[in-house]
Amino acid sequence: MKPGFKPLCAAIVILAVITIMVNLNVGFISLSLSDFFSDSGHSQIAQIRMNRILVMALAGISIPTSGFLLQEYFQNPLAGPSVLGITSVASLSVAFYIFFFHDFALPEFLQNGFISIAAVTGSVLMMLVLISFSNTFQDKSFLIIFGFLVSALAGAVVALLQLYADNQSLKNYILWSYGANQQVSNYQLIILSVIVFIGLMVSFRTIKPLIGNTLGIQYAQSFGVNLTQLKYLIIISSSLLSASVTAFLGPVLFIGIVVPHFCRMIWNPAQLWHQWILNMLLGIFIMELFSVISELIQLPLNVITSLFGIPVILLMLIKSRR
Repeated sequence: MKPGFKPLCAAIVILAVITIMVNLNVGFISLSLSDFFSDSGHSQIAQIRMNRILVMALAGISIPTSGFLLQEYFQNPLAGPSVLGITSVASLSVAFYIFFFHDFALPEFLQNGFISIAAVTGSVLMMLVLISFSNTFQDKSFLIIFGFLVSALAGAVVALLQLYADNQSLKNYILWSYGANQQVSNYQLIILSVIVFIGLMVSFRTIKPLIGNTLGIQYAQSFGVNLTQLKYLIIISSSLLSASVTAFLGPVLFIGIVVPHFCRMIWNPAQLWHQWILNMLLGIFIMELFSVISELIQLPLNVITSLFGIPVILLMLIKSRR
């Protein structure tokens, strides 16, 4: 028999807090408690680690929530934050900036975060395209096909840009794509927090209509569910949540598929409100754990999430065929 929901959430929170404490103490330099609260010689390193903790928590909240919404809407356990092409267009926007505009003279506050601005701009544009085209596609599965085509086109353009890029620009793009979680400044952290908060507020409004949507289109309409509005809310919330993390961390999106699957294993998948909360809590724990592993073995965050996510997705595919 499965445990109660509150004890389950409490256990995940305890694991997340333990992992956060470990993450604060992982690095080349040992820090004391005073380094986090006073202006000492290691206070800058302490600030970097605090930012790392916070950005991993925000990523753990936003990416699984985005994947959960898409999987419930499309009724496809393999749907993830990249399914609509949002993250691919974000990567393409970053590639254009790095390869063509990186040497432009810009104000300092723009220079420090223009990669993130480029990614967010590309994601927002793609979100607007999806909303404008969504009425054309009567079958919601066409949105997945459209997103796949956009992702393929964006990937081809990025590959072409990499082929003719100079060494430094290529290096900068690769570093961004690896997920540089140590490079998020206080200013960027504030922007990320605001975008994630807006995305979560929009996602909150989708849960009740999603419950009706899982019962079928006719059943949902008989209960007064506005399916067109639900589609718009899903696109907006999933786009904001996935695009914000892609902008500041690079494409670290495999947990958007894996975490919702784990949540369905440990709790009733029909209880969407509980699933929504579980995805955020378990996402924080897993992202903090991946950050610790990344620091210990010195592998990029994107590589860690891929090494973890790919075997799990393969197991999901094998299980679905049985």
